[in-house]
Amino acid sequence: MNWIKKILGREIEDRDPAQSNAYDLIGGDQTIRAIAKHFYQAMQLREDTQQLLAIHPHPLSQSEQKLYEFLSGWLGGPQLFQRKYGNPMLRARHMHFAIDDNMRDQWLRCMAVALEQSVKKPEHRQVIYQAIAQLADHMRNQ
Repeated sequence: MNWIKKILGREIEDRDPAQSNAYDLIGGDQTIRAIAKHFYQAMQLREDTQQLLAIHPHPLSQSEQKLYEFLSGWLGGPQLFQRKYGNPMLRARHMHFAIDDNMRDQWLRCMAVALEQSVKKPEHRQVIYQAIAQLADHMRNQ
C-alpha cells in the first residue's frame, strides 16, 4: 500500500515495499500512541460520539492499545496488531456492531480530532484522514 507516495508525490524510503512509510514521516511510535490516546479522549469528551463510546468495552485501555497496534502497521511501522492477533480483517472483526453512516461519522470525528492533536504537518493529517475515511466507509454494514 503506497498511498502516501501517490498523494504526496514523492519517494519515501520503505520499511516494507508493500506499505507506505507514513509511520516515520509523522514521528513514529510516539505519534501513533498519541493518535490512539487522543482518539479515545475525544470519544469520551464529545457529546456527539456517545453512541460510539457506548459500544466500546470499558476500560477503554484495551481498545486504545489495539488501535495503536493497528495504526502502527497500517501506517508502515511495526506490524504489532498482526503479530498479536493475525490479519486485521477489520470488517469481519467489526461485523457484530451495527455500523451505519452515523457511527462511521462519529468514529471519523474522533479520528479528525486525534490527527489534529497528534500529527504536526497539515498535509500529513490530510493524507492520513483521506485514507482512513475510505477504510471507515468500508466498515459500514448497515
